[in-house]
Amino acid sequence: MAGVSRRDVMAGGAALAALPTVALAGETALSRIAFGSCAHQDKPQPIWDRVDAFDPQLFLFLGDNIYGDTRDMAVLRAKYAKLAAKPGFQRLRRKTPCLAIWDDHDYGENDAGREYPMKQESKDIFLDFWMEPKASPRHSRAGNYTSTIIGPEGRRVQIIMPDNRWFRSGLIGITEEPKDRGPYLVNSDPAATMLGAEQWEWLEAEFKKPAELRIFASSTQVLADAPGYEAWINYQADHQRLLDLIDFADVNGLIMISGDTHYAELSRLAEGVPYPLYDLTSSGLTEVWHLLGPNRLRVGEGFMGQNYGRILVDWEQRDPEIRLEVESVGGKIVIAETLRLSALQP
Repeated sequence: MAGVSRRDVMAGGAALAALPTVALAGETALSRIAFGSCAHQDKPQPIWDRVDAFDPQLFLFLGDNIYGDTRDMAVLRAKYAKLAAKPGFQRLRRKTPCLAIWDDHDYGENDAGREYPMKQESKDIFLDFWMEPKASPRHSRAGNYTSTIIGPEGRRVQIIMPDNRWFRSGLIGITEEPKDRGPYLVNSDPAATMLGAEQWEWLEAEFKKPAELRIFASSTQVLADAPGYEAWINYQADHQRLLDLIDFADVNGLIMISGDTHYAELSRLAEGVPYPLYDLTSSGLTEVWHLLGPNRLRVGEGFMGQNYGRILVDWEQRDPEIRLEVESVGGKIVIAETLRLSALQP
């Protein structure tokens, strides 16, 4: 159990039970949302100082919230306990409501999909750690996806967090990773899926619910066109199905956020969609990659350094202003884009 002692394993359950938390009132008008991904429990996490200074009303964890990578559930619990012991994380939990989805490393194995044999046990630990209410459908249904709507009418924000692991088909890879991209290829098989039939039915119903602003919070990149790493584009049929659903269902007010990559970037898709779609990727809270994957949809420069993402909404303006930003661990805004809510309409 590399990096995990027997004492860690024994203390894991008690540490999780004592984790502080704060709830978010459903009528809160969200104007400051923060998000991030890829936080290794064995590393220092100074990024929480920057998050604390931003003082978000909500923090969205987009996956790889720990690096579990195990089929031993005692080890997985112990690694969650290490995250729970981080002072910055504890401070966040005491003052800021959090919502979370998993990615591969907290799901259980690197780049894993539906084949991972411990997914039910891993989900139970995940939901316990994030204190998901026992009445939540996440406990009783297959998969770990979730959504919620926060705010009064006229300022409603819908948070949609799909599960990109539980139902996902296997990846198509090549034996040797190229120097300038990842090892995975786009799968054109119409039967290959990211979400699976049950989750697609749920997502279509979610998009029909009334909201002014929608945040599609994906653990992996949604718009990046061919990075060679894990992304929605690896499943061509599901990628196109999502874009078609947004178009044909007249989904309004949608922005996308994502994690996983160990670098930050903003992607913009303007062709074949009812209005320009944006995907703000923030990664990682601790992890940093050595190169940017190819992405023809990238807006400006990417950023390789510890960071978190944030969304600022000015509801007081007649046409609400939305700021998409990434802040570095050093306190610099390294990516910024300003949108108007009126520009996110079919």
